[in-house]
Amino acid sequence: MKPDRHHLTCNIKGVMSRELIRIGLLFLLVCAACAPRAADAQSFCDSCQLQVGLGGTYHYWGETGSLVLPVSLTWSDNRYELAAFRFTDQQLLPFPGTRRERLMADPYWGASLSRRWRLFEHGPVQGYFGFGLAGRSESDVLSVTRWDFASQLGLRFRFPGDRVVGEVTMRHWSNGGIRLPNHGQDFATFTVRLNSGLFGLGRAEHNAINPSFDPDRSLTADATDFQGEPLP
Repeated sequence: MKPDRHHLTCNIKGVMSRELIRIGLLFLLVCAACAPRAADAQSFCDSCQLQVGLGGTYHYWGETGSLVLPVSLTWSDNRYELAAFRFTDQQLLPFPGTRRERLMADPYWGASLSRRWRLFEHGPVQGYFGFGLAGRSESDVLSVTRWDFASQLGLRFRFPGDRVVGEVTMRHWSNGGIRLPNHGQDFATFTVRLNSGLFGLGRAEHNAINPSFDPDRSLTADATDFQGEPLP
């Protein structure tokens, strides 16, 4: 009896899906292992930056109508990002030339973990590319799988005064076509980070210590009057 070609194809795609997810997880673990370690053993979240904002969904440069609420945490000088997203509305894609719309996705929760690479830096503006894994609370025609690859391309910039940092990021989640349907989740986010000190200060925001400061000399000066005589 010949094997069912459809079942054989599904099994091959299932194996490929599991292997690609394992490769993606291994990739993130290697990136985490290669992350630079702080020489002074400071707390991990001394470099953490919490950002919140707004976003929207699209597909092939056409709006699909869902508001996105992002919350992200970056660390290690913006090398890593852990983010959560709420897609608040149905995503509807209009059929060209008609008033009909196709339901692409219902509201759902998503999260991603990505490694970021700096592409350029010019003054207060920095460009970056990111890649990692994304998880979704449900599957749909955008992606039949709940685990996808996550890619991003964005700009990070500082507002005047260095009190606020903003990011504009274009994001794409997809399983790479290993299982269909797989139109991919496309969305853009705008997030801001306020310098609130909640997770510590950035490297440039720490007050430098004067290398010529002598604590013993300072204590001695505090214990004498202006003529150098010891205080009673």
